[in-house]
Amino acid sequence: MTLYLLYESASGYGLFSADGIDEIGQNTEAVRTSVVDLNRFGKVVKLAAFTPYDSALDALNQCNAISEGQMTDELRNFLELTLPKVKEGKKPKFSLGVAEPKLGSHISEVTKIPCQSNEFVLELIRGIRLHFDRFIENLKPGDLEKAQLGLGHSYSRAKVKFNVNRVDNMVIQAIFLLDTLDKDINSFSMRVREWYSWHFPELVKIVNDNYLYAKVAKYVDDKAQLSEDKLSGLTDIVGDEDKAKEIIEAAKASMGQDLSPIDLINVKQFAQRVMDLAEYRKKLYEYLVSKMSDIAPNLAALIGEVVGARLISHAGSLTNLAKCPSSTLQILGAEKALFRALKTHGNTPKYGLIFHSSFIGRASAKNKGRMARYLANKCSIASRLDCFLETSTTAFGEKLREQVEERLDFYDKGVAPRKNIDVMKSVIDTVESKEDEPITTENGDSHEEPKSEKKKKKKEKRKQQDDEDQEMTDVNGGEVEDGTAKKKKKKKSKDKDSEDTPAPTEGKKKKSRN
Repeated sequence: MTLYLLYESASGYGLFSADGIDEIGQNTEAVRTSVVDLNRFGKVVKLAAFTPYDSALDALNQCNAISEGQMTDELRNFLELTLPKVKEGKKPKFSLGVAEPKLGSHISEVTKIPCQSNEFVLELIRGIRLHFDRFIENLKPGDLEKAQLGLGHSYSRAKVKFNVNRVDNMVIQAIFLLDTLDKDINSFSMRVREWYSWHFPELVKIVNDNYLYAKVAKYVDDKAQLSEDKLSGLTDIVGDEDKAKEIIEAAKASMGQDLSPIDLINVKQFAQRVMDLAEYRKKLYEYLVSKMSDIAPNLAALIGEVVGARLISHAGSLTNLAKCPSSTLQILGAEKALFRALKTHGNTPKYGLIFHSSFIGRASAKNKGRMARYLANKCSIASRLDCFLETSTTAFGEKLREQVEERLDFYDKGVAPRKNIDVMKSVIDTVESKEDEPITTENGDSHEEPKSEKKKKKKEKRKQQDDEDQEMTDVNGGEVEDGTAKKKKKKKSKDKDSEDTPAPTEGKKKKSRN
């Protein structure tokens, strides 16, 4: 059996024939040692055909298709033209060696060409890659390197810039920074309290909020100069006139020590820094909410922006989170407790990061584990929808949130929740109806939005099938029956048999319809 080898280079497709493999040996180790010697390797592996790419864009498209394990029309035409033709009913006397197993399986399905991908084939392709510039004639020095560099840059750029609006790395960095800011603001606020309490210790009990305390400390400055004139300003900061009067009264009878003007200036500057950090934290939270609405709208609608962002950052990316099963998602963030429990044969943790969701807190103590399992299931569905849906919508996340609410009512009151399949069907119907709504242009004209690509493909396939069936009947004079006619005849015969026999049960009816 002749072995052909398909090599996808940066400049085009190459097909090589491997004859006389016994000269280099059929063992993988023997081939690995003989690959270096071109004189020995060139006697066995020879170029059968080569087709260059049309342009750099065509090379990128072919590279993307190969990485996904898909055979393009150009590759199919190249193989059908260059490989020996196989007669109907006979097995081919050759096989095709490919580097990608997925590509080989797709070629075998479509063209019925037997493909193989093993260590022996990979070593032969490695030798072709090593001496590829020697096999191609009229190839200028440096051309192949330029093609490889250009294709590598464009392929990497296309992978990195897959979708600028849905880069989950921004969410990961934002949630990390948000957690760091929370710790820093908390520790800095405690430092402001300790520092200013030497001067005005009574203020700590009156103002509890860290941000408000820093604002009041900056406004009051020296407690000896605090009078009724500053009452309106204090009321604006605190938001309560009674509390502002309490601060003024406490300042008059304060037991704190006096500070020098330089010390007070440093305290004010540090309080201003804490206020700036708190304001920046608010802006960062708004940025995180906007990015989550672009990247994972359904997950954010279900479990909240902060918890959803923590899940994405812990998994590494939205794609990794979508690949996780719900049981893994349930204990994300509790890995130490899980491995400790497995080591000591104790109870495994029921929840990880999703414990911060309000749903877990609202559930009773005995139902927290159930709620965590159910919520993880819905989060897994939402993350997969966000990752693989082409259109951005929050409809699925809102319905999933309603399902979690219904599950809480079921645990507390016993109200039966809706089935997941019914809820998802209703969401899909509403989303499709929104897609098919007429669009109004700037001129006021309205036209219907085009249907999805799947519907178009189905129509094209049906039309193509009808055309092929018509051609077959025209050529054979109506002797050959098409697939649809056979199905109709079978259906008619089944209907006749069903008239004679008694009516089947309900389960059998459903089976026959399907």
